[in-house]
Amino acid sequence: MPQLADTPSWPGLMHQAEVADRADLRSYFANDPNRASSFTITSGELRIDYSKQLITEHNLKSLYALANERELEAKIGAMFRGEPINVTEKRSVLHTALRAAPDREIVVDGHNVVPDVHQVLTDMAALSDRVRSGDWKGSTGKPIEAVVNIGIGGSDLGPLMATRALQAYAHPQLRTYFVSNVDPTHLLDTLKTLNPETTLFVIASKSFTTQETLANARAARQWVLDHLMETDDPNVETADNGDVVGPIVARHFVAVSTNGPEVSAFGIDTANMFGFWDWVGGRYSFDSAVGLTLMISIGAENFHQLLAGFQTMDEHFRTTPWERNGPVLAALIGIWNRNVLGLETHAVLPYSQHLDRFPAYLQQLDMESNGKSVTVDGNPVDYHTGPIVWGEPGTNGQHAFYQLIHQGTSVVPCDFIGFCQPADDVGGQHDLLMANMFAQAEALAFGKSSAEVAEDGVDSELVPHRTFAGNRPSTTILAPALTPLVLGQLVAFYEHKVFTQGVIWGVNSFDQWGVELGKVLANRIASELQASEPAPESHDSSTNALIAHYLSHRAGQ
Repeated sequence: MPQLADTPSWPGLMHQAEVADRADLRSYFANDPNRASSFTITSGELRIDYSKQLITEHNLKSLYALANERELEAKIGAMFRGEPINVTEKRSVLHTALRAAPDREIVVDGHNVVPDVHQVLTDMAALSDRVRSGDWKGSTGKPIEAVVNIGIGGSDLGPLMATRALQAYAHPQLRTYFVSNVDPTHLLDTLKTLNPETTLFVIASKSFTTQETLANARAARQWVLDHLMETDDPNVETADNGDVVGPIVARHFVAVSTNGPEVSAFGIDTANMFGFWDWVGGRYSFDSAVGLTLMISIGAENFHQLLAGFQTMDEHFRTTPWERNGPVLAALIGIWNRNVLGLETHAVLPYSQHLDRFPAYLQQLDMESNGKSVTVDGNPVDYHTGPIVWGEPGTNGQHAFYQLIHQGTSVVPCDFIGFCQPADDVGGQHDLLMANMFAQAEALAFGKSSAEVAEDGVDSELVPHRTFAGNRPSTTILAPALTPLVLGQLVAFYEHKVFTQGVIWGVNSFDQWGVELGKVLANRIASELQASEPAPESHDSSTNALIAHYLSHRAGQ
């Protein structure tokens, strides 16, 4: 894949950067009374207004040409057909198959995977219905009241984000929790509030060997056994590794995994193991069996509405011309901001408390996908790839970091996300929330000149402090309400945006080798920390000193 500089459109885009330095949103709107409507599109139920971005139709036409030169349409087709576009792992990339209609045919290695997907969904629904109805009982015969998802990365952040986002649809008698951090306080603080007789654990690990997940799972199992097992229980069984398992564990643990032997050895009945496939990346997986806890919370019908939302955006992305294609436009504007304007970060600002984990979810989706410095061919890139993604919900952010966004020296492109209908409303507070969102986007775009500040009668010494430069770019996404259908569309919108940017940058968006080295070193150091004798100094001097200091103080507890 050629470098961006070698594409025909790139020199022209770089020339446009010089003009963009003088871009002025006030002038753009003054000179084009139709700018707001011309730069607003609809993707599914999402109304996407990008008129406050520092971009013109001429810039966009050059970006469309760039997308064509990078063969975006062909790459989209290859992904949807199940071709192995994850070249470093020789895998298909088929999160879109997770929400495909039952009559679709998507073939991987000669096998139609769609029936497999729907069989897992059927099995998930059966368990979900049993737990929600009270038919699934713990080992003492009491119905389940709490579900704890134990996973990490894609097996945690996606279902956590979605469960919180859709809590308005949650079962009123079921509480859900998510434990991911290997720091034992995460698990122990969660267990303090729970009754082992009425708690079900969902252990989510494809390989069932993930270090952090298995450490938490074993601790949770011991907690259950310590509370519920009689020492002379005749039904107690022992696994191959000496762990005590048996019917107690089988009633309080289910698995999301593909490793039957390890799941069984842990004590989980493999009839309650829900699988997924190596063509599903972790950060793209919460609409698979990884979303089991989510389905238990909101019910199978709402989960299928979520899938329908994903599917709506999939079809929009696959079939819509670039100029009306929401994910493609968002991606190309992101390319413009990152590579042409040189803006390093991207803030996601949802004006909904239920989306409080959405920025963190997008951090993983975007930064783990496109945080790459080599192309799919293994050649170093000579341009910037993924931006730093960050954000906080609503008015909380306004009282934290918006000062920098408005008057700091770094320009931060923003996505504002809001909903016309609230999940809850008290005294018109939703109107106040949305007024803040609209006002922030307006203030960022148009600012307030020193002359306007002076006209307000502000003391001349304070005028510079109260002047806002404006010209800070943003996109506003409005949807009717935060429903399962809309959440599916919103997540798929960003999934396809990230994919499109990966295509433009020529990187593999579907591997994550960058996390592997730290894991290998952590395993090595962990064994050294557990050794009876201090390990020889086998690291750099800083790491050796840190390990020695830790061991000396750990021993002195």
